Amino acid sequence: MIPVILSGGSGTRLWPLSRSQHPKQFLPLASDKTMVQETVLRLQGLESLQPVLAVCNEDHRFMMAEQLREIGIQPASIILEPAGRNTAPAIALAALARGCCHFT
Repeated sequence: MIPVILSGGSGTRLWPLSRSQHPKQFLPLASDKTMVQETVLRLQGLESLQPVLAVCNEDHRFMMAEQLREIGIQPASIILEPAGRNTAPAIALAALARGCCHFT
């Protein structure tokens, strides 16, 4: 199983805490860990997992990499969305990047 962490979002719904350059998924809201970190840490103990695949936009790539590094996670890759288009296209992008789907 390949865990895919979707980290899109423009940071507008939780204003003033979240902003476009620092959206809610990168904030520690419920603990000392951010929402991204909490999500990845929930995978611990699951068997047969491949490395995490993260999907985010280009503005957040370094935040994603740093937050994963802080919890000792080396992702398989961090895929950058060319444009935010909601959940389904992000999942399709991740599947295509990992070779899970083939189109002819």
